[in-house]
Amino acid sequence: MALPPQPWPTGTVEQLEPLVARVLAPNPSPYTYTGTQTYLVGSDELAVIDPGPDEPDHLAALLAAIGTRKVAAIMCTHTHRDHSPAAAPLAAATGAPVIGCAPLVMQGVAGELEAAYDSAYAPARVLADGESLSGPDWTLTAVATPGHISNHLCFALEGTGALFTGDHVMGWSTSVIVPPDGDMGDYMASLQKLYDRQDRVYYPAHGPAVENPRQLVRGTMGHRKAREKQVLKLLEEQPHTIPALVERMYVGADRRLWPAAQMSVWAHLIDLERRSEVAEAGEIWSLAQTN
Repeated sequence: MALPPQPWPTGTVEQLEPLVARVLAPNPSPYTYTGTQTYLVGSDELAVIDPGPDEPDHLAALLAAIGTRKVAAIMCTHTHRDHSPAAAPLAAATGAPVIGCAPLVMQGVAGELEAAYDSAYAPARVLADGESLSGPDWTLTAVATPGHISNHLCFALEGTGALFTGDHVMGWSTSVIVPPDGDMGDYMASLQKLYDRQDRVYYPAHGPAVENPRQLVRGTMGHRKAREKQVLKLLEEQPHTIPALVERMYVGADRRLWPAAQMSVWAHLIDLERRSEVAEAGEIWSLAQTN
């Protein structure tokens, strides 16, 4: 999806509903859309959701938006570097604890893949699925949604129908699944989990609010199933490498996104291999032999 025309509301406070405000970080990219959106939840005492990148301008904008109000908690949906690094300096500036997803240490990976994770993230408290945190006029409940990354949480603002979805569900793009930590099977199960809920609106970390949540989730599941069928059809023709599959499957897509597409196709193949539908030998993927 093309980026919306500028100017974007970077660094300014947008009041979305009585208990929810948003501040956009200055980190736009093909993977972050116009940037990471940090949410301020509450009136006099706040929870800050997804503090974003450790950028001085963004931290200054958040502190200006907070003003003299108390911050009860800094909450992270997951630990990709566009979401959690600002938690530590914001905690130092406000005295608030970091509460939310579990830390994640990637082992056996290097380079760009390792650099995508915030290895310095150190929460004071980890929320389990269904566990809640409350302020004077808000209660946020963790909804475990692994798949995009294994420690991903959404946060439900009880009594309002609002769900903060991080990177799990976004209106502008489907979530990228990057093995070995990202898992397509878990992602599909997490989508079904959200589809079974009755949320009114999603507030993702990137892109506009989603006002038709279940419709979007249904479409996202359909899109992923269609990609899976596309992989199987191409492998039925002949074995392929992952780059060759992407070249066939993503014709017309921005080539800057092809590395991410390769990760998602790999995630599909791992899931299909787990189900004994495909096999891999020397980076060549084919349909599994049937007896």
